[in-house]
Amino acid sequence: MVALKLEDVGAHYGRVQVFEAISTDWLKGGTLTALIGPNAAGKSTLFKRIAGLLKGAGVVTVEDVREGFRPICYMPQDTGANAVLTVYESILLAAKQGSGWRVADGDLSEIDRLLSALHISDLAFRDLGALSGGQRQLVAIAQALVRKPEVLLMDEPTSALDLFRQIEVLEFMKRLAMAEGMAVLIALHDLNHALRYCSQTLVISGGKLLASGATLDVITPAMLRDVYRVDARVENCTQGRPLVIVDGTA
Repeated sequence: MVALKLEDVGAHYGRVQVFEAISTDWLKGGTLTALIGPNAAGKSTLFKRIAGLLKGAGVVTVEDVREGFRPICYMPQDTGANAVLTVYESILLAAKQGSGWRVADGDLSEIDRLLSALHISDLAFRDLGALSGGQRQLVAIAQALVRKPEVLLMDEPTSALDLFRQIEVLEFMKRLAMAEGMAVLIALHDLNHALRYCSQTLVISGGKLLASGATLDVITPAMLRDVYRVDARVENCTQGRPLVIVDGTA
């Protein structure tokens, strides 16, 4: 099963150091890991550094990558839209990047499967530019998954989705990670989503990794006060699920 590890990883834009010396234990496949922190904490930059889109200090190691699978795929928060391509064409283009342009029956079957799994088959021949923000986000997920990554970095993949679609996507990704042994890192602002769906959580703030580990051990009243500046509790609901309840600003 794939595993990802960061050792003293840093990144900067020009002379501005965004973060430095971020190290993690092995993040193993089969589960979702949440990346949380306040706005402008460097979550997107960390994903770009892991994906190799930015240079910086330190080492990113991916082990046990299977033949035919791509080590890392990054799904950015702002996916943009190209009105020239249909949804189907955009996913096919993503599938063929770096692997030649010959299209096999298996490529088309995989696209059909993803469209069906994400419940967007009806969008297949719509122009990307005609889609809503939420629809484009679902297409971006299909574009990422069709590349068959071992490590998938998802930058706020539910930010434009309604509540039903948020739950649907997170449940789908949790099942997929378990079934495929994929390591999925998801930047989230909704901490209750992290508590419900992510077994591990990383907290980044002020250019540093402040905490990492089991989600229930990381999302605590002390962390919420220090990082998010709110007075909050973590309590179980009537069904036994942990929830963050915010009482006010700290």
